Amino acid sequence: REVIENDKAKIQAVIQELEIKKNQALQTTWVKVNRDFGSIFSTLLPGTSAKLDPPEGGTVLDGLEVKVAFGKVWKESLTELSGGQRSLLALSLVLSLLLFKPAPMYILDEIDAALDLSHTQNIGTMLRTHFRDSQFIVVSLKEGMFNNANVLFRTKFVDGVSTVTRTVTSRGAQGSSHGHSTSDKENMPRKGAKSSNARKGKRKTGQTA
Repeated sequence: REVIENDKAKIQAVIQELEIKKNQALQTTWVKVNRDFGSIFSTLLPGTSAKLDPPEGGTVLDGLEVKVAFGKVWKESLTELSGGQRSLLALSLVLSLLLFKPAPMYILDEIDAALDLSHTQNIGTMLRTHFRDSQFIVVSLKEGMFNNANVLFRTKFVDGVSTVTRTVTSRGAQGSSHGHSTSDKENMPRKGAKSSNARKGKRKTGQTA
């Protein structure tokens, strides 16, 4: 009986220790993600604030609620936001979670498709300022994204031929001691290749450090 009681006490001690570590990990994660979430969203949509709060009277173990303010006025519901604003909010949450443990490389495919040019420009700025140690390969059809890129790959599909043009931007040239000038290009025609955007005839991929 004594052995059983001792084993029970040890198991309970381990459970209590794990519970403490779990709560500490959740608290640490929430604090950092919440801070980055607000910072990213305010960069994507200047003049706004966003935060992740536990429900009233609850803790992070009970879940988190997304709250958004324009200026000093906090919205009562996310339904008050436009579709584009909700898209930026969702993107901010995803990126803030990724920023908790950043990966060396990310690939983003037309995340700005439903956004206007000013928001696209803000996304490029945010990636450069918040993910300094990660590399992004971004596919987009909008110029605003590439003002923050180091290298641009432009593709065209004309008369059955797909052509890729590589351009090192001034940012990319400054970041590398062996960088090319903005006029250096490499054309690689590919007969029979199909572009996923043949109707427009042009598609761009940006690469940021």
